[in-house]
Amino acid sequence: MITPEYSIVVPVFNSEGMLEELYGRISATFSRIGKTFEVVFVEDGGKDRSWVKLTGLKKEHPDEIVAIQLAKNYGQHNATFCGLTQAKGRYLITLDDDLQNPPEEIPKLIGEFESSHADLIYGLFPDWKESRVRRFYSRSFNHYSKAFVKGPGKGSSFRLLTKQLADNVTGHHQSFMFLDELFLWYARDISFVDVRHEKRKYNRSGYTSLRLFRLFANIILYYSNVPLRIMVYTGLIVSSITFLIGLFFIFKKIFFNTPILGYTSLIVTMMFSTGLIIFSLGIIGEYLSRIYLVQSKKPPYTIKKII
Repeated sequence: MITPEYSIVVPVFNSEGMLEELYGRISATFSRIGKTFEVVFVEDGGKDRSWVKLTGLKKEHPDEIVAIQLAKNYGQHNATFCGLTQAKGRYLITLDDDLQNPPEEIPKLIGEFESSHADLIYGLFPDWKESRVRRFYSRSFNHYSKAFVKGPGKGSSFRLLTKQLADNVTGHHQSFMFLDELFLWYARDISFVDVRHEKRKYNRSGYTSLRLFRLFANIILYYSNVPLRIMVYTGLIVSSITFLIGLFFIFKKIFFNTPILGYTSLIVTMMFSTGLIIFSLGIIGEYLSRIYLVQSKKPPYTIKKII
């Protein structure tokens, strides 16, 4: 089998009604620019008939499609990670299944790569057609990336990367994956290009507010020590304030014979400090649970079928 120039990795979740159109538009785009391609669809444990649709597409286009069915839902990043491990192209493009990233914009990523030769190209959305909740979490991810891991502070799931970068990233095997963090660890040169973003045509996003919050919390706990640093600084500040308040009351008692506040202030202080300790222990417990998951070496995904 001839190695394709490009592998398009598409995580699929409850997208039965979009897959045929998605593949058709990808195929038309690569026919127009005259480059060989394959599409690696990774069905991520959805509840609709996406796998049946992918099986049919594979029969119609046996040389351009790889269809993978995961044993259960592992999440978008883990499913994309699975696709990266199976992709054979010299260059890889990650693309969502919801048609909000138009396949017709792929040539912009390719053009930017051919001019910059960067390891990683991100497609950015000047006119991002998403809900306020999604925008809030996206901005939070970007600010976190820029502040704590010295990332560029911008990006998306519409990317082009080299096979070498993908091979480096797929050497990781922790149960929770956040691909952008891994890409930033290995990529030396990162470039960006503006692309069009469209409104969702079918269904609703699989990312509810609760799922977005869990994703954000997992990213912080798996890929940073920010909560631990907050604990240290908070403890230092509270200790300093408490020490100064203690000196203040001792000074008033010695020099002005002012009675020291009794029961009420003691209870308030104890409850505040106890709450702070319990909160800190909770953060430590979350880190310990993540360490356990990493040490247990659970795979990031399990493949049920591959055709």
